[in-house]
Parts: sequence; structure tokens; C-alpha cells
Amino acid sequence: MIEEVKRNYLDIYSLQDLKEGMKPSDDYSLSLIDPINFQLNKFFYKNIGKKHKWVDRLTWSEEKWINYVSSKNVRTYVFKFKDDLVGFFELIYHEQKNETEIAYFGILEEYQNKKLGSYLLSEAIKKSFKDNVSRVWVHTCSLDHRNALNNYIARGMKVFKSENLKI
Repeated sequence: MIEEVKRNYLDIYSLQDLKEGMKPSDDYSLSLIDPINFQLNKFFYKNIGKKHKWVDRLTWSEEKWINYVSSKNVRTYVFKFKDDLVGFFELIYHEQKNETEIAYFGILEEYQNKKLGSYLLSEAIKKSFKDNVSRVWVHTCSLDHRNALNNYIARGMKVFKSENLKI
């Protein structure tokens, strides 16, 4: 079955343009995965992505996962409630263009619709700008969470390109 999907690309050029979401409580924490642990990336990709048709990496070998997360340009942050996993984001620094891509971003289903996405996205944008980049960008599509696009826009990101795809 062919499905039509709308993909939007958004960016933000300055931390001054960020409209921050509030931290829900001190029971939540965000940390860089260090040392790297490809199993965490894989876990989030599969569990968050299954509802949104994230399929590109499902066939990746263990070696490919390890190589990806080992790149000096990839950083993964994990969001927790006390000791429970809540969500994550992956940042890819594109040195040649001096920009950071929010490559993957998501919250596990049991923590969705609790106003956590605005805080997590704010943190992803702030962490992205730590490298003194000139731009942070992301793409989202109509298969993602129904609030995804609105969250990006509410944080101060602007759509710079849209396209319709058939998958």
C-alpha cells in the first residue's frame, strides 16, 4: 500500500530564538550517553519508531550501529524519570556546514502527551548550539507524533522546506 507523507524541514539560527519548554520536575534528568552504548540507541529507535514507521535502521548490523554511535560527530542524550527511560535525541554535527542536525528525537509511548516534548526539544536545541554552530535543523513528517511539527514551531524553529513523498 502506498501512503502519501508530508515531510517538513525546520531550522533555527540562534539560541535567542529558542522559546524554551519548562523542565517538568527535578525527578527528570538528561544525560549524554558516555561511554557510548549502541543498544540504547537501538532500543529507542525500535520502540519509539515502531509507531512512526522508522525503518531505515532496522536492518543495521551490530557493527553498523557501533560505527554510527562511535562517530565523533554523533552524540546521544537520554531523558529519564528517576531511573526509568523516557526518551532520547541524537545530534549529528556537520562540520563542513557548521550545523547540527537533530537526527532522531522521541519519547516512549507511556510518557507521551505529558508535556515532556517541549522541554526535551528545548534541551536538544541548546545542546546543539554548544558547538557554536550557525544553524540547528531537523525534519519531521506526517508519520511522526501528531504534536511534533507544532512542538518544533513552538520552540522557535521555522519551516524552510516541505515535500510530499509516496512510501
